[in-house]
Amino acid sequence: MGRPVIGITAYVERVSWGSWVDVPGALVPHRYVRQVEDAGAIAVVIPPRPDADDGTALEIVERLDGIVLAGGVDVAPELYADERHASVQASRPDRDSTELALARASAEADLPVLGICRGMQVMAVAAGGMLEQHVPDRVGHHDHSPAPATYGNHPVRTVAGTRLAGILGEQVDVPSYHHQSVLRHPGYVASAWAGDGTLEAMEDPAASFRLAVQWHPEVGTDPRLFRALVEAAFAAR
Repeated sequence: MGRPVIGITAYVERVSWGSWVDVPGALVPHRYVRQVEDAGAIAVVIPPRPDADDGTALEIVERLDGIVLAGGVDVAPELYADERHASVQASRPDRDSTELALARASAEADLPVLGICRGMQVMAVAAGGMLEQHVPDRVGHHDHSPAPATYGNHPVRTVAGTRLAGILGEQVDVPSYHHQSVLRHPGYVASAWAGDGTLEAMEDPAASFRLAVQWHPEVGTDPRLFRALVEAAFAAR
């Protein structure tokens, strides 16, 4: 049947290479691509569209075997009807609209999905949930995101009986870089927690494979989540 095709959401950013300076480019950290390919799939980049809607998202979903909703900037708080905290990053409406539409379309189609960091938050917001806009206000530390461009590392404990626990076991150390987390997640069950009470993963028990983590497995050395996604994508074909 050939290898599954996994889409990875991305930015459009001003980038430079060779003689080309400050040119718009579709950009995603190559670690995502490498992990998907090492797990046995073909990776394709999904750039955000300023005109994205559910119809466009459905067209994309119909051509894929799975999706990685990748990390990135904060989801606009206005999309979950909350006032903007001073720490919230400048919004990226093109990513918000594209990824929220992809989250809805993939859920409707039961397409295998792995949400990573922002991707987990997008999935929660698309389902009508709500985010905690600045975790340090509650936990009193910055261990989840210790410094700019610096990943934290901390243990998370999975919830017994969940798909995530079956993949990773009872506890795992994870690389993290986030100052927000999911507060409400309609349709999903919690599947991992940090010791400070921060929700670290969620999943849809009714889906073939619809799982999200707050950490960044693409920067670590543990390939199990990407392998599980690719296995689910192959089975779904």
